[in-house]
Amino acid sequence: MNMAKLLFLANIIALNLLNVDSFMTPLRLNGVGVNFKSVSTKNVQLQAGGSSLEVPLLEDEKNSTVAHHIPLIQQQPLVESNQFDEVRTIISDSSEYGIKHVEGKKSRFLSALPTISRDQFGDERDLKIIKTAVPSMLNMAVVPIVNSVDCFWVGRLGIALALAGQAAANQAFFTLFFLVSFLPNLVAPLVATAVGSNNEEEAQTRVCEAIFLSNLLGVIGTIMLVGFPRTSLGLVLAKDAAAMEFAVPYLRFRALSMIPALISATGFSAYRGLLNTVTPLKVSLVTNLVNLVADPILIKGFGVGGAAIATAASEGLSGLIYLKLLMRRKLVQLSRIFKMPSWSSLKPLLQGGAAMLLFQLVLNVAFVTAARRVQAMDPTGVSAAAYGIVMQMYSVGVVCHVGMKASAAALVPSEKVSKGVDAARIMADKLFIWGSIVGIGLGTAQMIILPFITPMFTTIPEVREAIKFPALITSLIQFMNGPLFVGEGVMVGMGKFKALTSCIIIGASVMVASILSPFGKTLNGVMLSLAAFNCIQAVVMVWYHLKIGPFSKRGRAKSEKGQ
Repeated sequence: MNMAKLLFLANIIALNLLNVDSFMTPLRLNGVGVNFKSVSTKNVQLQAGGSSLEVPLLEDEKNSTVAHHIPLIQQQPLVESNQFDEVRTIISDSSEYGIKHVEGKKSRFLSALPTISRDQFGDERDLKIIKTAVPSMLNMAVVPIVNSVDCFWVGRLGIALALAGQAAANQAFFTLFFLVSFLPNLVAPLVATAVGSNNEEEAQTRVCEAIFLSNLLGVIGTIMLVGFPRTSLGLVLAKDAAAMEFAVPYLRFRALSMIPALISATGFSAYRGLLNTVTPLKVSLVTNLVNLVADPILIKGFGVGGAAIATAASEGLSGLIYLKLLMRRKLVQLSRIFKMPSWSSLKPLLQGGAAMLLFQLVLNVAFVTAARRVQAMDPTGVSAAAYGIVMQMYSVGVVCHVGMKASAAALVPSEKVSKGVDAARIMADKLFIWGSIVGIGLGTAQMIILPFITPMFTTIPEVREAIKFPALITSLIQFMNGPLFVGEGVMVGMGKFKALTSCIIIGASVMVASILSPFGKTLNGVMLSLAAFNCIQAVVMVWYHLKIGPFSKRGRAKSEKGQ
């Protein structure tokens, strides 16, 4: 391809990209397709045939627009900033240059789709997302898969109330755990920003502060769950519920894993901030193997409580391994995790933490309301058992989305620190695309395997029947979870905690109102309420990202005005 014509084409493209949110539809030059590799306010990267070109975009201070200067072979500028009208005239009759110009705009998300050809799959950002997200999703998925094995062995007991009690105890445990684990969620973007700025000391400080506060809150949580399990279970079960007999011992043993689980969560977040998701995957595989082996042995000896003992032992081992790894990576000093940090040091962490705490609180209210409603539906425990199994299957997909969320929370701030806001925007757009791809894949896979895996969880015919439609609903919810969780991750990575909490309040309000209405008197109604929650959240996340978030026109204009 003639380089002069390719350069001229780059000029035309630049004139149509004064707003970097607007992308032209495909162009062809002399029959050869020209692809956009990336676009920012600094440059346009093009690829045509075997040739590629990165063209700089320069700021025209006089007109406050992007002027495009490209020297031709004779080193003469093809387009000057004061010649836009002349060039537009040339474009209007550009057939003599062999250029086919199709008017129109391509959405940001369509432009973020990975390009697929014989020689290439996606660009460096796509590969970076895959490299970071896949180990993270696998790591996240290991835990619910192992928990599903717990559920499988408890289901083999043939007692619906045992499954209901296990589900209630897990809900009570995670309600408190997620309330006190808001700090580990902040570690990944903080570490990513610190490491991107080559500030290892700052990264160590943030990790040690998070572990100190997590341990403090973990001690309080452990005392509450071990000493007063019926109080915590009262959030989900009635005081005289038949399932209480199975839930109390399970919760007491499960609570012993609170502190090591918080340390593991902090360690996992720290490694995400380093963009290393392979090491956490190895830790998860080793520790959960312990759980898998111990489950049938301990359940045989201790009943339902044996599953909780196996989980607690696995979490304890995980916490110890992460401490050793963090010390080796110089992200932790033992003396610092037992030392109260100064208020000035804690203030930034707690400011973001307060918003995340409210986020978790609102989320917990919604899901505790759902669990309590289901537990009270029938005294036999069939609905509660079916709900517990459905949510266990659903959680395998959810944690994969959480892996995408975690990747977004680390990749976006890392990209921003190292390459600038425009590069971070492109990364965020691509993450939305990949999140949607993951959601479609997970939802489809769950629908296909449902008839095969449902009988594995219970031998009770009534429970198997009650699972069918709710499990189908959760399969469809996975489709919406893609953009939902990535949107949350981008907001966490950019520090938009208040906006994130506002979004969750909108969705949770609809979910709780629906559950408490006559619509929520059946298990199907409760699951449809969950679907409404996720649908609203997904729409709000996409709208925020495109319209008012930090990577929207409005958000960037506000940021530039603030500077």
